[in-house]
Amino acid sequence: MELFLQRLIDGLAVGAIYASLALGLVIIYRSSGLINFAQGEMAMFTTYLAWMLVDNGLSVWLATSAAMVFGFVLGVLVERLLIAQFSGPKESPLAIVIVTIGLFLFFNGLAPWIWGTEGKSFPNLFGTGSVDLGGVTIKVQTLGIVGVLLAEVVLFYLMFQHTKLGLSLRAVASNRESSRLVGLRVGSILAVGWGIAAMVGALSGTFVASRIDLTQNLMQVVLIYAFAAATLGGFDSPVGAVVGGIIIGVVEQMAQYVDLFDGFTLLPVFLLILVVLLVRPQGLFGRAEVSRV
Repeated sequence: MELFLQRLIDGLAVGAIYASLALGLVIIYRSSGLINFAQGEMAMFTTYLAWMLVDNGLSVWLATSAAMVFGFVLGVLVERLLIAQFSGPKESPLAIVIVTIGLFLFFNGLAPWIWGTEGKSFPNLFGTGSVDLGGVTIKVQTLGIVGVLLAEVVLFYLMFQHTKLGLSLRAVASNRESSRLVGLRVGSILAVGWGIAAMVGALSGTFVASRIDLTQNLMQVVLIYAFAAATLGGFDSPVGAVVGGIIIGVVEQMAQYVDLFDGFTLLPVFLLILVVLLVRPQGLFGRAEVSRV
């Protein structure tokens, strides 16, 4: 029983990280109806900036905050300089997919060119302490990440449901032309949505880097799981992204101790997603789209 609970806690810790990056994907989707395949690499790049600041004597929290600010600016610039050029009446989703994949390759190549390929050590934001409860070890890091994740969910819920910015983001994602007609500055709103998503991604990158060495490939596997989390929970639901991330983290950890899935820990995760999508194509918390003929 203790082993089971320990794996459950470990899965919660990993799943919270997947959920954090998945939140960024959901924000972009809810604000623009698009999917950013470069979300993980942008997070990796901003994490390198945080590491550089820490290496030059800045505290880890100040460095992380600065990286989040830079991530916001980076997201705004990406949307304005690249994504916006393929938007409009003749918007091509395929073209935007290709652009984000190109960004993926760009940041993945730029980071080692600037900082080298040797792994970097990033300090833990919450310290290295732990709490022992009945033989189950809970790291302070786990509690901190889960706490930050819950705070993000609450803030984004309030933003999307009870603020002018959130309602504007939802309106633009639903119908850009109608939003322009009622006076919304569609371009600025979309840029802010991408900026917020990149800012969340920067925080996720520091969480991952505190667990493993910081390299150019830091977020690639995490991005796969984050997409899986958003798909499982529903791409239009922040709560769904969190629940999906937690479920995937737990399933992944449990699968490591089942001989049947030895070396194939991704298999049970995607089998679970397949089953859920067969029953609910919109995900666990997603809303089914209703179209009128």
